[in-house]
Amino acid sequence: MPLIKSISGIRGTIGDKPGENLTPADVEKFTAAFAVLLLENYSGNNGNPKMVVGRDGRTSGENIRDIVVMTLNHLGVDVVDLGLSTTPTVEIAVKMENAVGGIIITASHNPADWNALKLLNNQGEFISAEMGNKVLEYAEKKMDLSAGRQAKAILNDSYLQKHIDIILNYPLVNAKAIAKKNFKVVVDAINSTGAIYVPALLKALGVKEIIVLNGEVSGKFAHNPEPLPEHLTQLSNEVVKQKADLGIAVDPDVDRLCFICEDGSMFGEEYTLVAVADYVLGEKAGNTVSNMSSTKALKELTLKHGGQYFPSSVGEVNVVNKMKEVNAVIGGEGNGGIIVPDLHYGRDALIGIGLFLSHLANYKKGIKSLRSLYPDYFISKNKIELQKSIDVKSVFEKIKKKYKKNPINTDDGLKIEFDNDWVHLRTSNTEPIIRIYAESDFETKANNIAMQLMRDIKESM
Repeated sequence: MPLIKSISGIRGTIGDKPGENLTPADVEKFTAAFAVLLLENYSGNNGNPKMVVGRDGRTSGENIRDIVVMTLNHLGVDVVDLGLSTTPTVEIAVKMENAVGGIIITASHNPADWNALKLLNNQGEFISAEMGNKVLEYAEKKMDLSAGRQAKAILNDSYLQKHIDIILNYPLVNAKAIAKKNFKVVVDAINSTGAIYVPALLKALGVKEIIVLNGEVSGKFAHNPEPLPEHLTQLSNEVVKQKADLGIAVDPDVDRLCFICEDGSMFGEEYTLVAVADYVLGEKAGNTVSNMSSTKALKELTLKHGGQYFPSSVGEVNVVNKMKEVNAVIGGEGNGGIIVPDLHYGRDALIGIGLFLSHLANYKKGIKSLRSLYPDYFISKNKIELQKSIDVKSVFEKIKKKYKKNPINTDDGLKIEFDNDWVHLRTSNTEPIIRIYAESDFETKANNIAMQLMRDIKESM
């Protein structure tokens, strides 16, 4: 499996062939390249530069952490090591530590045999495409890893509580209302750091009855870690069995979030952002942003609240850039990613939980009833694996020609509109695949649109 180098970081399967798997040599090379790039703009007036490092629960995480820390120390960079942490926690820590950047060791929703280096700038935000290209350029150079000065690594386990405190102090998080509801919650922690962070947050919010599934931080995921309906049957069944008020699922690095209703049905990962945005927009007016592969329900909701909706290309950094451009008060991605800009510019399942439970507590009815407030659009999510020989640009050009009479957006792959429906085709930032997402008001119609485009792709290869 070739290494995937994108705005989502350097990721690949763990293996022993440099350049084709994520090997120790690759970890050292890309860590050094990133650090050297950051150090170019460091004045050195305040002692050693500092970087924040954290990892999810994968079995490969500790070894990769050791290589990352050693490489940074050799370059004269002090490391604040958060140990087992979450992506949003590392993002917050970068700013609080006045660090020059951060590295999160996680492959997010990818299976257990994957890992990655997610790279953050000094604002705790994912680096730009331009900066990413420079990292790749520097990685091909021979670099001296001896800085000539001593550097250290310090384990700092205080950021779990710091992150929770920031959420509790956020004006729209109503811990009193949540505690008053006496929610019973089942959490699927997928054998990663969500097992540490999510129950701790729920307790701080006043939730007393918490059942945790897959709560051992072993990195041996009990099921496919992407929080999609087909992977959440255990959680769904347990919510019904425990007569719980709701279920919560996160991915291994806790930046994606979805909910299960009290009857075991899916709230829908697309509607995590919709529900949170509904709550936020009800408290303060403003604009919203989501990527092109997300449900049109957010646009409709935003207009209803008197705001403006803006689409972005897929990828957290693209969503963040658009949010800054249009001064959005809430944004994110339809995969359950919530970005609250006045907290920090990163997808954060923990603030998402705080806001969603505040919304549910204020609503005074159950989560299934809350879901009924929003439209029943369906997104059919599919993918086609890519072989190295496939020319994706040529494939997309053929499809664009076939559907030239339809409205087409080419900002991020191909998005084709069919009256009130749409289909979005794009190569993934995280896997060697083409994603095919189609939305309609009927499941069969969305599936049919997606299947037709998948046939078109295969015929064009």
